[in-house]
Amino acid sequence: MNFLIAGGTGLVGQALINKLIADNHIVYCLTRNDSNKNDTPNIHYIPWLNNELPAYNFPNIDIVINLAGYSLNSGRWTKKRKQLILTSRLHSTRELLAILNRLPNKPSLLLNASAIGVYGTSESQYFNESSPLGDDFLADTVKKWEACAETATTHSIRTVFCRFGIILSNKGGAFPKLVFPYRLYMGGRLGNGNQWVSWIHIEDVVGALLFIINHPTIEGPVNFTSPQPIKMSQLGRCISNHLRRPNWFSIPEPLLKIALGEMSLLITEGQHITPTVLLENGYIFQYTDMKEAIRSLY
Repeated sequence: MNFLIAGGTGLVGQALINKLIADNHIVYCLTRNDSNKNDTPNIHYIPWLNNELPAYNFPNIDIVINLAGYSLNSGRWTKKRKQLILTSRLHSTRELLAILNRLPNKPSLLLNASAIGVYGTSESQYFNESSPLGDDFLADTVKKWEACAETATTHSIRTVFCRFGIILSNKGGAFPKLVFPYRLYMGGRLGNGNQWVSWIHIEDVVGALLFIINHPTIEGPVNFTSPQPIKMSQLGRCISNHLRRPNWFSIPEPLLKIALGEMSLLITEGQHITPTVLLENGYIFQYTDMKEAIRSLY
């Protein structure tokens, strides 16, 4: 199959592209930075710069995947950075939809990145794809992002919103930043430790994406999280035990808020997410135990 991927040079994109190439699919990767990117028979890097649509004669595209967006972990959430987090997602999605409009033969599926932050946060409430949505900055951002991508359905394109939890990988994302203090013997509880961490191993991210591609009845929001969320305090103990490092430092929530501002909610608040759609459709997770997941990475 032919895949068109926006944001393919990020954590999820690279893992997915490696799998697609191994399976002999053809990938067309839209990238904002085309330096040091060389085409091969199975992957073609297409410059996507200055908010201009690429002048490229695309072949028939079967699947479109949108992973583009400014990182949530890039620094303190100033007013300017919050605006960039939102506009980067909306602009890239609109541009990608404009590319789809130019294609004579429309793809069968749009997989659009999203986030479990759409539900808001809670220590006591459990969420699935049918749960009410939140109203904080992250929730509002995700709602606008999904609404923008949903316009693809006007072309009868099956559209799936991939609501990612915390992705476990040793190659990028938030998880290595959680592990790093333990390597320095400075690991410990963040906040009160009772906040939920809804996580997913990078191999399950790729596996679930391929599963959805092969199950045409799946559409709409899909939670990309393990069936077994854990508390932040449990996560700390798992990292500590595996690395054989102490788990003695404690950083209270007020200090995290002073240091990180509103961005601290990524650490101090969480949500218990159930991947109902994936489970009900028969997806079998490779990793449901945090200890095994960490062992596979470090």
